[in-house]
Amino acid sequence: MTTIMDFIRHGEPRGGSLYRGAAIDDPLSEKGWQQMWDAVGEENHWDRIISSPLSRCLEFARALADKHHLPMTRENDFREVGFGDWEGHSSAQIRESRPEEYRRFHADPVNNRPRGAEDLHSFGQRVATAMEQAASEHAGERLLIVAHAGVIRAALGHVMEAPPAAWYRARVDNAGITRFAFDSRGKQLIFHNRPDLRS
Repeated sequence: MTTIMDFIRHGEPRGGSLYRGAAIDDPLSEKGWQQMWDAVGEENHWDRIISSPLSRCLEFARALADKHHLPMTRENDFREVGFGDWEGHSSAQIRESRPEEYRRFHADPVNNRPRGAEDLHSFGQRVATAMEQAASEHAGERLLIVAHAGVIRAALGHVMEAPPAAWYRARVDNAGITRFAFDSRGKQLIFHNRPDLRS
């Protein structure tokens, strides 16, 4: 019995690209909504939707669930990693105002977290636990997880057994789709960061 778990990153939120973490809850922009609908297409590919509780994920998850009459639940542990006092700022703003802090973070994102940011090991553990729970509770189903770039990186880390220091090497685009399979042999990455399911 194979469980398919597709993760899709939310589309562009209002306000553009910022460190939002879990504290800033901007909704999707008009462009962000279009990115999401373009990615999933008209056909239904899933049996169930699970969403981050943040509105940039949850509003689309509800809309897609309504369109295809699918069960939809919220999972708090799929919320984005906390970025502490970087939240609400763009990467360009951080580079300009705190260049040394920004450089240290990108050299070692595990040990040089922004002030007040969530620990990456703890974050990875909560995402891994939520993944394993979803795979167990919905064995044999096709699941869509509507979440965030950090969550998808942590999911990749869990499946690929990659340490948190390596997670930021993975590009995760708005509305990019990553697929994992869970079966008797274990966990497997099927594809990463596809723009849609037509290719």
